[in-house]
Amino acid sequence: MGDIRSEIKFGTDGWRAVISDTFTFRNVRIVAQAVADWVNKNSPQFLVKSASVGYDNRFLSGEYAQAMAEVFAANGIKAYLSDTSLPTPALSYGVVCLSNVCGIMITASHNPAKFNGVKIKTAQGGAAPKDITNVVESYLGQSEVKRLNFTDAKAQGMIEVCDFKKAYVKFIRGYLNLKKIKTAKYKVLADIMHGSGRDLMRKILKGTNIKLTLMREDVNPGFDGSKPEPIPECLQGIMGRMKKERFDFGHVLDGDADRIAAVMSGGEFVSPQKILGLLVLHLVRNRKVEGGIVKTLCGTTMYDHIAKKLGRKLYETPVGFKYISDLMLTQKIVAGGEEAGGMGLPNYIPERDGTLAGLLLLEMMVYNKRNFKQLVQDMEKEFGRYYYQRLDYAMDAKKVDLNKLKTITEILGQKVVDVKDFDGVKLTCANEDWLMFRPSGTEPLVRIYSEAKSLKRAKDILEFGRQLIDSK
Repeated sequence: MGDIRSEIKFGTDGWRAVISDTFTFRNVRIVAQAVADWVNKNSPQFLVKSASVGYDNRFLSGEYAQAMAEVFAANGIKAYLSDTSLPTPALSYGVVCLSNVCGIMITASHNPAKFNGVKIKTAQGGAAPKDITNVVESYLGQSEVKRLNFTDAKAQGMIEVCDFKKAYVKFIRGYLNLKKIKTAKYKVLADIMHGSGRDLMRKILKGTNIKLTLMREDVNPGFDGSKPEPIPECLQGIMGRMKKERFDFGHVLDGDADRIAAVMSGGEFVSPQKILGLLVLHLVRNRKVEGGIVKTLCGTTMYDHIAKKLGRKLYETPVGFKYISDLMLTQKIVAGGEEAGGMGLPNYIPERDGTLAGLLLLEMMVYNKRNFKQLVQDMEKEFGRYYYQRLDYAMDAKKVDLNKLKTITEILGQKVVDVKDFDGVKLTCANEDWLMFRPSGTEPLVRIYSEAKSLKRAKDILEFGRQLIDSK
């Protein structure tokens, strides 16, 4: 059993592994049995045990999802199995609608094509925290895997094939002010990155005058030889089209459509750091939403200025969306976001949703009668322009002495005035420049982050940080 537990490890957002290496049908069924044991042993508050199971466009994802459902059915847990690939937030929303104990999403999110994975969702629709995944890991290999044939399970009512998209689309259409959007004539280019977002935006915007053009909306498990991650090096296609063609907004989704990036007219990439700022301004000023703002430790200083001007409390969490979703369950929050593109939104499940985040940006364009580029420029004129950089530096993370880094008093001529160490080490200077080090717990690398008011300065600070920890 020790071998199984060394092969299957849940990280910050599920278990991911290489297909046919450790991500096999055998191991998927072992995970399914462990989740079933957790459901049956640790969820006494649920009189009826059920779970929803969804999947993305990756190789064999549908078959892995069916295998998961068969194990649930054999363990007395009714499985609602998606009838097609779908975004992770659509599955999470279904978990809440169906009052499930949990949900399972077969996806490796933004990882390269050779990976697949399993995300566990809680009854509230958010990512399963460590205290749940730790219990599931402890059950790995402890019970013999039970399995009920798919056809028999369906006949017995233990597997029900479900359309999760219908309820999700209906909810998003109700969330947006479609009456106001209806007559707007913006042109939107959406890069689906061959992910499971597919044509849902077209269904959501049905009946409006928005001219929506989709690219890479087809199923391609190879992801063009790249990976479905919304970062500039994977987005040359949409950036090129936004430069040459007349679009008002470029919207990008990752592989399972829970993360967002954007491109403005002219082809410039807009980082999620700026997207969260825009969402907050729209939700507070146009929609009059009450509550605080959540950023992670590596979030831009712009949020501090936005929160101060709007008179809102700013929460700062460790890196990882689960910390944001935890706050959304206990506090009144306008919006929260992470630098990787996960946005949490109010009056919704505590889950990232790239589709909804992008459509709210479109809604903001309509309210403000501005295109996306103008919105970004307006925000930067009001709150300042900040340049954010990140480097994933390959090295033995254990060799980094965080205590020593905390003693640094100056960064390239600027005095360090604040040190935070609840997730790595973040050093902030008097002029708002900052440098952050965060050793990875799962890979042999250290993430170095920097921000400054000029791109050159941000790059110089990043290089300064690299030299500080260079192991050579």
